[in-house]
Amino acid sequence: MTESKGPDTKGGSAAPKKQRKGPVARLRPYAVGITAMVVVFGVSALIGAHVRAGKGDKVSEPTGAVAAAQPQSAQDGATPTATPSGPNLDIPVAPSVPVTVTVFEDLRSPDAKAFQDEYAATVRELLATGQVRFQYRLVTASDAQYGGTGAEVAANAAACAQDQGRFSSFVAEVWKVQPTDPEDDALASESLMKKLARKAGKIKAGTFEPCVEQRDHAGWVKKSQSDFTASGYGAAPVVLIDGVQVKDVKTHLTPATLRSQVEAEVDKVVAERAAKSTATPQAEAS
Repeated sequence: MTESKGPDTKGGSAAPKKQRKGPVARLRPYAVGITAMVVVFGVSALIGAHVRAGKGDKVSEPTGAVAAAQPQSAQDGATPTATPSGPNLDIPVAPSVPVTVTVFEDLRSPDAKAFQDEYAATVRELLATGQVRFQYRLVTASDAQYGGTGAEVAANAAACAQDQGRFSSFVAEVWKVQPTDPEDDALASESLMKKLARKAGKIKAGTFEPCVEQRDHAGWVKKSQSDFTASGYGAAPVVLIDGVQVKDVKTHLTPATLRSQVEAEVDKVVAERAAKSTATPQAEAS
């Protein structure tokens, strides 16, 4: 019996063996694929950066933002009243009522958090009366003071939450995680903002997360800070009652004195409205 030589070719000789690819040749398809992925992600990153840069200076107001109440000059001896004026930079958390209290908040500022902790119960009590509206102005001076972008990122995210009517719930979560060291820029994390939105609840991630990533309200936040700087009010927290600044918030104001000042303003406004409604029919009759 003859030894088998394997299958014969047409000429009778054994088929030639295939040459094995070298390591470089075997890796070439993977290298091409990886290069393509790098190019795709690189282009995506550039596009994202371009979109962010384009939105950085655009003042895109969050849903429901309103103009600040500014004191109006008295005429004919009448008491000055508050009228809306300027860009819509305030975020209201109650319907329109006789008296408006505006609070300037810096979400990275320890002083602003201390104010929130001390006055939260008083704010709830005043809101419950149905005669007071609180409006919040988001500012970012702490970023310039300590470096970083935590205040701006958090403010933009809060505006994104406001688009869905969840401003107060979201900001409450921000206060919980504000770093004890203001130089810690942890609030600059977009992933943290997304996590806080989930904790706040009832915020649609499909809308909120792109708003955070693309900084949709960054221009609005910057405008709010530039107006605050020009106002000369000083460092946050700042409180206005019907457009008039409350003095010495950090040193002399207490929850009790804030309540009494707001209640006094309510009494004054209600009395003025009553006097005006009484005087109008008499004027028409004469």
